[in-house]
Amino acid sequence: MPTRILGSREAMDEETYWAEHSHPTHELLWRDSGVGTVTVGSRTWTITAPLGMWIPAGVAHSGWTPAGVVLRAAHFSVDGPRVSDTPTAIAVTDLLRLLLDRLLDLEVSSESYALTEAMILDVMAPTGHELLVHQPSSSLLRPIVDAVLDDPSDPTSLQEWSRRLGVSSRTITRAFAAETGLGFNRWITTARIQHAVTLMGAGHEIETAALDVGYSSANAFTTAFKRITGTTPGLFGR
Repeated sequence: MPTRILGSREAMDEETYWAEHSHPTHELLWRDSGVGTVTVGSRTWTITAPLGMWIPAGVAHSGWTPAGVVLRAAHFSVDGPRVSDTPTAIAVTDLLRLLLDRLLDLEVSSESYALTEAMILDVMAPTGHELLVHQPSSSLLRPIVDAVLDDPSDPTSLQEWSRRLGVSSRTITRAFAAETGLGFNRWITTARIQHAVTLMGAGHEIETAALDVGYSSANAFTTAFKRITGTTPGLFGR
């Protein structure tokens, strides 16, 4: 039986950027430790140990990872089943991680390898708690986006942005919904959480990351974090 999935593992000694590229195979990316990002067009996903990224064959994407990260990847034959026709977040459960690790075992027989492949395809599934920030491109929202990405702790309210930009709060909210699928507050929260995950992946304590992205307490940060990711900061990086 031909191999349908090939796995790889690489420790990154230095910060690395990958220019936009694509693969002839479907790709699953995740981390053994640390974080990274994958960008497709104007959308940027955060990748961690429990949160992977499925990229269909032929989809152009770029990537970034800091130094010290253990990068994991698995390439899937286009002749086999696919999880999704579009880029999507994948929950890397303990079971899925063990199965993916088995792909790197050189002592596994061809029959056992084929069984492992089948089990991976059976248990791998998208998650509704992807950590995705879609960057709006309209001139109306650009000042807001630039301010938040430059300083996630920026406290400027919707009402204050309405005053600065000379439009109604409803106009801003509708523009965010049209371009990102999220309202103003939800987009701000997601951008903050994405930045906080990067900080925690670099070794920052939860309390420090919370303050750095604009939360007054770890409790408030944890509540927002769970609303976006479906889990707590302490469990997210495991």
